[in-house]
Amino acid sequence: MRILTHSGSFHADDVFGVAVLAALHPDHTLARTRDMALIAEADFAVDVGGEWDAARGRFDHHQRGFDGAREGGEGYASAGLVWREYGAAYVRQVATAMGAPLGDAAIAGIAADLDASLVRYLDMVDTGAAMVAPGVFGLSSQVAALNSTWIEEQGLSTEARGALQLERFREAMAMVQRYLQRLVLRRVGQELAADRVRAAPRLLGGRVLHLAEGGMPWTKVVLDEMPEVLFVLYPESDDQGERYVLRTVPVKAESFEARRDLPRAWAGLRDAQLAQASGVFDALFCHTNVFIAVARSFEGALKLAELAL
Repeated sequence: MRILTHSGSFHADDVFGVAVLAALHPDHTLARTRDMALIAEADFAVDVGGEWDAARGRFDHHQRGFDGAREGGEGYASAGLVWREYGAAYVRQVATAMGAPLGDAAIAGIAADLDASLVRYLDMVDTGAAMVAPGVFGLSSQVAALNSTWIEEQGLSTEARGALQLERFREAMAMVQRYLQRLVLRRVGQELAADRVRAAPRLLGGRVLHLAEGGMPWTKVVLDEMPEVLFVLYPESDDQGERYVLRTVPVKAESFEARRDLPRAWAGLRDAQLAQASGVFDALFCHTNVFIAVARSFEGALKLAELAL
């Protein structure tokens, strides 16, 4: 498959679109040009060529009369156009590669979630609709920073400059591919963990959810389906062996406000100090912002939960 995008400076939308197509077609060739004859010969043309025709592999949004937009009215750039057509295929590829094939509904849901949480923001920056992550913190800014500078290009021939820009474009692609893959893997993990979280025992009158495995994503299921759960208890390991974590439940996703805080008297205490303050002999730590506490044993963590309730 011949994948083509424009030459010169690159942006997150063209890098992202090419990265998705490249992952789906590992044996692809990549070119960066604005030569219309070469564009016509390509299997995929991303962010160049003046056409949007997904059936023919054309994903540009700069042409006059372009009216591609999401249901909410947010306009597409090339990242969104490619993801709209191939996002589900990309999610399916990643899930299958990790030995976790999912049904069509789950695949479509993950693709839609990633469009809502990532891809649309790349499009908004590229189309000038919003600078959604000021400074250098957004993915769009990080991709842009990988462009070669005028100092590096000074004195280079046209061919050498193009080769340098292609090298930097491939660096940006690798970064985006790695980041996107990790996001998909996390969402696949959430899908696979959901039923285990639902089936986990609830202790102390249903207010403490006990997960047998650490690292399992639980937040969405607990927020959506378990209004009575105030704390989640699960094991984790450190260099001293296994320990047990007691975690508060936020009132909503990405909030630091909890349904119930741990006791303020425990804030910032460790080891003997926390053991004395709580009466739990193997208590190890409580965060200054009282959203997490740790004990060496399951019984100790459960006692902390009982005291917190």
